Amino acid sequence: MVEKRFSKSHGGTFETSPERGNGEVSRVRPPIEDGRKRACSATGTLPALDSLTLGVPADLPQGSGRGGARNCASRESHALTAAQIANLRAAKRHAAQIGLPFTRMITIHWEAAGVPLEGMVKATGRFTDLLGKLLARHGRRSAWLWVMENGEKKGGHCHMLSHVPADLVATLTAHQRRWLHKITGRPYRSRVIHSKPIGGRLGLEHGNPELHAVNVTAALSYLSKGADREAGSKLGLERLEAGGLVIGKRCSASQNINRKARYEASSFVPFGRADGDADL
Repeated sequence: MVEKRFSKSHGGTFETSPERGNGEVSRVRPPIEDGRKRACSATGTLPALDSLTLGVPADLPQGSGRGGARNCASRESHALTAAQIANLRAAKRHAAQIGLPFTRMITIHWEAAGVPLEGMVKATGRFTDLLGKLLARHGRRSAWLWVMENGEKKGGHCHMLSHVPADLVATLTAHQRRWLHKITGRPYRSRVIHSKPIGGRLGLEHGNPELHAVNVTAALSYLSKGADREAGSKLGLERLEAGGLVIGKRCSASQNINRKARYEASSFVPFGRADGDADL
């Protein structure tokens, strides 16, 4: 099914600002006129990412950080590897190639929602499942990737990049808090979830595809900041922060953009397998 352009279904190109309610819109400045496309800096993707805070204390104690039996679901890691980041980048490129570019960044503070560290991966899986089913009911496809982090101030949380058609954003935002209540069994707490358009406004992927692509790259770079020093040096990452202890998968991608899907769509040999992340 052909997606409707946001400008046709909503009559504009701006999204209502989540901070100001219905009285103000989020605006994005045009790229700097020096011949290059740059990620929006003053009002676009990066401020939205940098301003994310935990906002509320965790309901449950962190515990020892041990997840029981030492199997795949309970393995521990402290940073992203170069292979994992390379696979995330490949997944991002493939999403754009199949017509499902990432349009939204979603951050969920699972610890603040009452989910223990060892339960974050399962909770995130339930969230992406609900997201996929919502889009499918409207005849649309989904694509996503996520990275887990565990900050000293933010606690355990997940950053996600997802394809959400502009005309379904309102539907998504109307459902996501109820999803968190369903997943956690607890009432929604303020500032547990942050959901913003990549690039600062809805429909940017249609209105200015080049600028949108630059902002998606900037968003993925932000998700990659928890890389180890070797990966940061190898891949030229400008921003590195401690990723913290994560139990289970540290990153993942939807099946339609994972390694197997990319291999089947290409005659090239896929990236080397990242230890423990078979779905990337």
